[in-house]
Amino acid sequence: MSTDALLPETEEMTCVVIIGAGLAGIAAAIALKEDLRFEGFTIYEKAQDGVGGVWRDNTYPVNPSFSVCLCNVKKKAETEKNALMQGCGSDVPGHWYSLSRALNPHWKTYYPSQDEMRAYCNDVWTKHGLETHTRFGTEVVRATWDARTHTYGVILEDVVSHTRRTVTARVVISAAGGFMGPRVPEDLVRGRERFRGVAWHSAEWRHDVALEGKRVGVIGNGCSAAQFVPRISEDPSVEVINFCRSPQWYMPRTQFDYSPWAKWVFAHVPFAMRVYRSLIMAKNDINVIYFLSPKSLFHRLLRRGLTKYMKMTAPKKYHSMLLPQYPPGCRRLIVDPGYLECLHRPNVTLTYDAIECIVPSGVQLETGQVIPLDVIIFGTGFELLPPRFEIFGVGGVQLADYWKSKGGPEAYYGMAVPNFPNYFMFLGPNSAGGHASVVFVEEVQIQHTMKLITPILEGKVRSITVREEVSAKYNTWLQGRLGRSVWNFCNSYYRREGANEKITVTFPGPVTQFWWLARRPRYSDYEIIIGKEIVEWKKLNGVMTVLFLVVSVVALMIIQK
Repeated sequence: MSTDALLPETEEMTCVVIIGAGLAGIAAAIALKEDLRFEGFTIYEKAQDGVGGVWRDNTYPVNPSFSVCLCNVKKKAETEKNALMQGCGSDVPGHWYSLSRALNPHWKTYYPSQDEMRAYCNDVWTKHGLETHTRFGTEVVRATWDARTHTYGVILEDVVSHTRRTVTARVVISAAGGFMGPRVPEDLVRGRERFRGVAWHSAEWRHDVALEGKRVGVIGNGCSAAQFVPRISEDPSVEVINFCRSPQWYMPRTQFDYSPWAKWVFAHVPFAMRVYRSLIMAKNDINVIYFLSPKSLFHRLLRRGLTKYMKMTAPKKYHSMLLPQYPPGCRRLIVDPGYLECLHRPNVTLTYDAIECIVPSGVQLETGQVIPLDVIIFGTGFELLPPRFEIFGVGGVQLADYWKSKGGPEAYYGMAVPNFPNYFMFLGPNSAGGHASVVFVEEVQIQHTMKLITPILEGKVRSITVREEVSAKYNTWLQGRLGRSVWNFCNSYYRREGANEKITVTFPGPVTQFWWLARRPRYSDYEIIIGKEIVEWKKLNGVMTVLFLVVSVVALMIIQK
C-alpha cells in the first residue's frame, strides 16, 4: 500500500459527525433529527454489514428457543435448565435495555437474545429514516480542532481501499460504545501463529468451523465465555476445557417468555409498557446498595446468597476454585446463563492452571504440561478505548496524553473533556453502572448534549468546552466515592490495569442520581465562545439582566407619556 493512499483526498462539510451506528449513535441521530429538527449530520460506521454495534459483532452461538414459557407449567418443569443456556444475549432486561422513545412491546423473552437485539437496532434505525445519514465501511481515524474556524478536521478511512478523505465538522460525537474490539492479553498471544488448529476471539466467531468431535480450549470465564460454553458443550462429542485465571461471582438468572396476552397489553394498553419498564428500572437501580460498600449489611447478605447459589448449582469438586475472595460486584456480576450447571457435563473440564504459552498442538501450562487442542476460543474481553481513533484539542493536545496526565481516562459526566471543544462522548469514563442499563445512561448524556449543541447548530455560539476546574472537582468527588466502593477491592476492567490504579468505568451511585446530576446543563460549568470572545456565563446573565431592566424602565417611561 502506497503512502499516497493514506493521505486525505477531498474535503467536505458536515455539521455533526457521529462515530458509530450502535444504539447510542442511532439515539443521537434521532435526537438531532426529531428533537432539534436538524438534518446536517452523518453517522460513520466502520462495519460494512449494518447497524447494531456489539449486537452486530458478537454472534457466538445462540438458541432463542431455549426459554421458559411461564404460561405452561408442565413445559417449564421440563425445559427450565435449557432455558438458561440461551447463548449470546443481553444480561439486562429488554424492556429497560431499549430507547425510551422506541419501546418495544414484542420482546420475546425477559433477557433478549443477540439476534433479537440486533433486529431491534435495525428496526429503530430504519423506522426513523437514518439510512441516508449513515456511511458504512468508513472508519473515523482522527479529528483535529482548528481554533481559527472552531471546527474539527475529521479524517475518514475506507476500510476496504484504505483511501482517506477529510470532512469538516462543527461537532464530533463519539458513540462507539464501551466495548471497542476484541482483547487478547499479550502473554496469551505468544505462539498463536504456530498453532496448527483454529483460533479465534468470541467477538469474531468462526461459524464456518464445525466443533463436532473436536477438543476445544476456551480461555477466559467472563460474561461471553459464560454464555457460549454451555451452548457449545451441549454436543457431547465436543470436549471443552475452560482455562480460567480468576474466579467470578454468579447470580441466578430468571428467564421467561412473554406470553401473547402480555405483548398485547404492552402494545395496546396506554402506559402499561412504560409502567412495566419503570418497575424494572426501580428494581434494578436499588441494587446499587450492594456496590457502595463491601462492609454493609446488604453486601454481606448478597455475598451469602451468591455463595449459597454457586455451591448449590456447581459441582462440589469445583467449589474451592469457583468462589472468589474479592467482594461481589468488584468485577462484573455474571447473570448465570447456565454456566455453573453445564460444569456437571462429563465433556466439560474447568482448570485454573496458568497458561505459559500456545504451542503448535495446543497450550502449554506453567507446570510444563501440554494440553492438546483442535480449537482455541478466546473469551478474554474487549478493549475499552478505540485502538485507532485519535483526537487533538486546543493547542494540539491529544486526548490520550491528557488522560495520561490525569492518571487515566476521566470526563465531566462521562461525556465532556476540558480543552476539547464541541466534542462529546456517550458512555465515556465513569458513566456505566455494574447494575443498570447503559442505554438509560446514554440517553441522559444525549439529552444533555443536545441542549449544549443547540446554540452551536443555530450559529449563536461557536464553541463550548467544559471548564478544567469544574471537571476536576467532579472527578475528585467521583473518585472519592469510588474509593469506598466494592470496585476498589480487586483488579478488573472497571479500572486501569495494575493494583490501586484509577477506576475509570463505573459511576458510584444509582443511575437515577446520574440522571439528576446531568438532567440539564449548568452553562456556568462551560466556557462558551460567541464570535471571537470567551463569554463568562455568569457575566452574560448579569449583562442580560441589566439590559432587561433598562429596556423595562424605558418602556414604562414611554407608556406613562
